[in-house]
Amino acid sequence: MSAVSLNRQVLVLNQNYLPMTVCNAKKAVTMIYRGRAEVIEQDNILIRSVSWSIPMPLVVRIGVYVRVPVKRVELTRKNVIKRDGHQCQYCGVKNTSMTVDHVVPKAKGGGDSWENLVCACVRCNNTKGGNTPEQASMKLLRKPKRPSRLAFIQHFVGVKDEKWRPYLFMN
Repeated sequence: MSAVSLNRQVLVLNQNYLPMTVCNAKKAVTMIYRGRAEVIEQDNILIRSVSWSIPMPLVVRIGVYVRVPVKRVELTRKNVIKRDGHQCQYCGVKNTSMTVDHVVPKAKGGGDSWENLVCACVRCNNTKGGNTPEQASMKLLRKPKRPSRLAFIQHFVGVKDEKWRPYLFMN
């Protein structure tokens, strides 16, 4: 088995089947071998050792319920652009150079928050300047909001395998 396959991402579910995180296949196989997790969804590829073989895990469930502290998605330029799907929130253009724009400019009391930052193309950001969208006669495609942990896995990490979809509530 090549090391590339062991770097494949595996969805990790809590004992109650709620998504917790994503890990690589090597860590998932270690958890399974030690009896700390069970395979819920698998691939048809076998991972073999001298005395043991296991199907490549795609989704695993840990054996003991773990209380997961509420993790907030970190507010970064990269995450704002990912949240907005690399799409300008004013004109809707994609596949161009993107910036992060303050909906309410800092000079007018706007701060750095999920609810005040949006992805914008350079043209729209320059057109809006230091104004609010209303003052610049521009309209937002979507109201910006903080992404949830589930939304982070669904959209930022992405669905690495179709077998993940039911566990991410995407069916």
